[in-house]
Order: sequence, then structure tokens, then C-alpha cells
Amino acid sequence: MAESPRRAAGRRLQLPLLCLLLQGATAILFAVFVRYNHETDAALWHWGNRSNSDNEFYFRYPSFQDVHTMVFIGFGFLMAFLQRYGFSSVGFTFLLAAFTLQWSTLVQGFFHSFHGGHIHVGLESMINADFCAGAVLISFGAILGKTGPAPLLLMALLEAVLFGTNEFVLLRLLGVKDAGGSMTIHTFGAYFGLVLSRVLYRPRLEKSKHRQGSVYHSDLFAMIALTTYYSLSASTLSTFAVSALIRGDGRLDMVHIQNAALAGGVVVGTSGEMMLTPFGALAAGFLAGTVSTLGYKFFTPVLESKFKVQDTCGVHNLHGMPGVLGALLGVLVAGLATHEAYGDGLESVFPLIADSQRSATSQAMHQLFGLFVTLTIASVGGGLAGLLLRLPFLDAPADSQCYEDQIYWEVPGEHEDEAQGPLRTEEPDTQA
Repeated sequence: MAESPRRAAGRRLQLPLLCLLLQGATAILFAVFVRYNHETDAALWHWGNRSNSDNEFYFRYPSFQDVHTMVFIGFGFLMAFLQRYGFSSVGFTFLLAAFTLQWSTLVQGFFHSFHGGHIHVGLESMINADFCAGAVLISFGAILGKTGPAPLLLMALLEAVLFGTNEFVLLRLLGVKDAGGSMTIHTFGAYFGLVLSRVLYRPRLEKSKHRQGSVYHSDLFAMIALTTYYSLSASTLSTFAVSALIRGDGRLDMVHIQNAALAGGVVVGTSGEMMLTPFGALAAGFLAGTVSTLGYKFFTPVLESKFKVQDTCGVHNLHGMPGVLGALLGVLVAGLATHEAYGDGLESVFPLIADSQRSATSQAMHQLFGLFVTLTIASVGGGLAGLLLRLPFLDAPADSQCYEDQIYWEVPGEHEDEAQGPLRTEEPDTQA
């Protein structure tokens, strides 16, 4: 593929140097600050630190496996729908997740588990690091195909710090409940990415529009990420129904099924540990699937044409709107919390209400304020990240080469394609 020697040299050096720099700095910080906590430290084995249900490491390890698999496999394959960007979708997911897990362990450790001069890590910190990686990958979905791996690492560097800050403000300072991350993960990641996409807007991106479509096998890979339960099952049914209804010929759109069907899992994130009945979960999931599907059909084109937000993966429909709906559902359910409804469980779910330090109405208002804080930090952070990624020396594909694996990967059949004619090189990016 033809490109200027200077640009090729810059691309060769940026990624390896940045990877080595970030990994070296992270390793030094780990050596200085990070230690195992008392339930994972092998030195405490003779004190009863071994495999049993009372040990947090063994008790929570299945939950960690589920979250970790979703981060490294679910997100990557869910974004593998672009016909010529599968390597990048999966590969850059691995890159971002691997770095974010390490960096967020440090950031969240300073906020939550720093004492005695050290950060003490265990299963909980590993799960929380995965949650942070999930938010970063949601943001990645909004700018998928429009920037390179080195700028993405810088995005993750900044976003992990802001994620940890937002999480600390909500969970520790405001006492907000968000067990499944409707606010801290989905809403934060979505609107961080959407504002970032707005700052990186490309007015001539239509030069690469022909690569934004999917092919049959790439859509099948993306379906690997589908999971079900009450809310998810209801959102799946509503997605199938609405997808068929909004098409004139009654056929289904695989983009809707891949993404909107998952909106039910997002919408019950905040209220997941609250007293949300099975019927409430079904109703919330059905609403989320409906709103998400309609968003793909009607709101995504408006975002680009009116607001200049080019949302590649539709994160606003899958994570943004369902995340906000989930936060508002949490406001409603928190406002209805009573000792009679929760019994002894009120102490675990709403300890401030149980101790009479806060009324249910006050808790609901704190939940609502937490949503406002999340949207503010995410929007400001996305804008700052966009300004960072616009720096001229950072690598990004030209408008005509977006959504193309050959820019960054050795692709099978690439040499045969070059024999027929290289990809056209264009003028620099037209971000405005």
C-alpha cells in the first residue's frame, strides 16, 4: 500500500515506542506500589488462606472469569462487523484491554485500596479493572476505524484516570448505587466516546463509506457476544419485533440484533441489586430494546448530519441511551426503597437509608445527581481526549483509508491486492 516514507517511518516507531514506554512505566509503578492483599498473598497460606468459600479469591473467581471473557472476547467480536476491519477490531481490543487492566489497577488502587504506602490488589481489583477496560472499549467503538493504535493508547491513558475519578465521586462521595455500571461503565464510556468522535469529526469520511458495511461472516462473528436473561430476553424479543416493523419489507437487520438485543443488560445495571421484580426487569428490557433499535434506525443518522458525531458502532444506541434509562430506573427504584420491601437486605443495598442517614427520596436525588456528574466528566474528558488525538504528529489514517486493516496489519492476500493496484493515498485527515 503506497504511502509517504515519512508517514511510514512514523507509524513504525510510534506504536512500539509508546507500548514500551507505557509498559515500562507501569511495571516500575507496580514494583513500587502494588502488593497482594491478605486473601491472595501466598505468604499467608499457613494462616488459612486457601481454597474455600470464605476466601474472596476463590468465591469471586467465576464472576471474574465472566467479566474477563466479555472484555477480551465479547467486545472484540461485537465490533468485528466491518468487512475490512476485523483484525483491527479484535486486535486493538486486546491492546487496549491489556494496557487498561494494568493502568486502571494503579488508578483505582490509589482511590480505593491504598494504605500503608501500597496498593493492595485481589479479585475485586481485577474485576474493577475489567470494568474500566469495558468503558474504554465502549468509547473505542464510537471511533472505530478512524484512528490508529497509538492514539487509542493515549485515549485509554486519560480515560482510565477519569473513569476512576468518576467512580470514586459516585460510589464513595455521593453514596450512589450502581452495581452493574449503567452509569459508571456504559453511560460514561458512551458519552466519552461520542464527544471524542465529535471532536475528531471528518467531513469527508464518505470516501471510506464503502468499507463501513458488513459481510455475512463478519456479522456471524459479532453474534458471539449475545447473552440472555430476564431483561436481555425481553430486549431480544422487542429488538426482533421493532427491527422487522421499521423495515418496509419486514426483514430483520443484523446490526439491530447484534447490538440492541444487548440493551436489556445495560438498562438494569444500576438497579441490578435493588428490589427490581422479574416483571420490572422484563419491562425495562423490552423498553431498552425498543429504544435502542429505533435509535439505530432514526437517531444515528441525525447524530451525524446534525451534530457531526460519527458513531461507528452505535454506542449511543447500545450503551448511551440504555445507560441513561438504567440510571433513571435506578432513581425510581431507589426512591421506592422501604424497610418493609427490603427487610434485612436494606443494610446491604442502601446502608445510608438503613442507618437513617438518608431518606429514600434523598437517595433517589443522589442517584440523579450521579448521572449528571457522570455525563459532565465523560463529556469534558472526551473533549480533552479529542484535542489530544488531534495533535498532528499522532498517526491516523487518511479519510479514504479508514476502516481498512491493511493500514496496520499484514493481511492475507494483501500482496495480490497490491499487484492489482495499491490503495489510494489521500491528503491528511480532515478533522474539523
